[in-house]
Amino acid sequence: MANAVRDADGRVGNSNLEDFVVISGLSGAGKSSAMNVFEDAGYFCVDNLPSEMIRSLSELFMHAGSKVERAAVVCDSRGGDYLAGLAGVLDQLVDANVQHRVVFLAADEQTLVTRYKETRRRHPLSPHGSVVDGIRAEIELLAPVRDKADIVIDTSGLSATALRRKVADELLGPGSSSGKLAVTFTSFGHKHGPPRDADLAFDVRFLPNPHYDTNLRPLTGFDQRIVDYVGRDGRLDEFYGHVKPLLEFLLPQYIAEGKAHLMVAIGCTGGRHRSVAITENLAAHFRDRPEYFVESAHRDVDRLPIKP
Repeated sequence: MANAVRDADGRVGNSNLEDFVVISGLSGAGKSSAMNVFEDAGYFCVDNLPSEMIRSLSELFMHAGSKVERAAVVCDSRGGDYLAGLAGVLDQLVDANVQHRVVFLAADEQTLVTRYKETRRRHPLSPHGSVVDGIRAEIELLAPVRDKADIVIDTSGLSATALRRKVADELLGPGSSSGKLAVTFTSFGHKHGPPRDADLAFDVRFLPNPHYDTNLRPLTGFDQRIVDYVGRDGRLDEFYGHVKPLLEFLLPQYIAEGKAHLMVAIGCTGGRHRSVAITENLAAHFRDRPEYFVESAHRDVDRLPIKP
């Protein structure tokens, strides 16, 4: 269906453009992964587009000869000084009656720092200085854009695959990514704060804590010795006897609801021992099911052990 639009000279015409998505957000938060979702869905995509060109590109889609119905562009700090005008450009799209959505991707500071360490890339706002300084400057610079966003997605704790499925679920419709329910089992430490995007959370601090055994403290829940210690009094098996049937019931209900991604969080004190072991066990239990796409993640397993 053609949409009424207003060009740069104020003339009203018709456009075939049905969906125009502007993606922005913090560097390292996963904007490229998000754009890939739209590209896979058949959108016309442009990465690292200066903000002043967004309006020009939308005007191209206004012409009767344009066959572009869906498009997505990424505008972020790589655009340098052009980024300052992005909030104003978004207002222009509203004034021109351009059908559009603004997606903002964010993540907590520690996640962004870790991602930059892994990639060894320089932050665009701090090419010769501290990554943390660049992140904080970018948060301030992009605050007006975040305020105008139709949806803000926090990617902390999400793998690239989980992020793509979350974007597909929230922006392209339930089940659009694969028809499977993507289930992420993640461990965390209550000492370091709760996970932000957990749909279900289980507290396992009632189980025996290997931290108090000096020989086990340096290990993690990947080690069988930790598994044996946590399960030594039978309560771990009893826990599985309750939780696994509960998840067996709940997961199909989420599929029937049309949900595409579910995060199940398991928390112990430090996020290194009990929660890691249980997360791996639950992920293994559901991983071979054809109706699920299962991943495991461990937010705090690499943090130093808590001092006694």
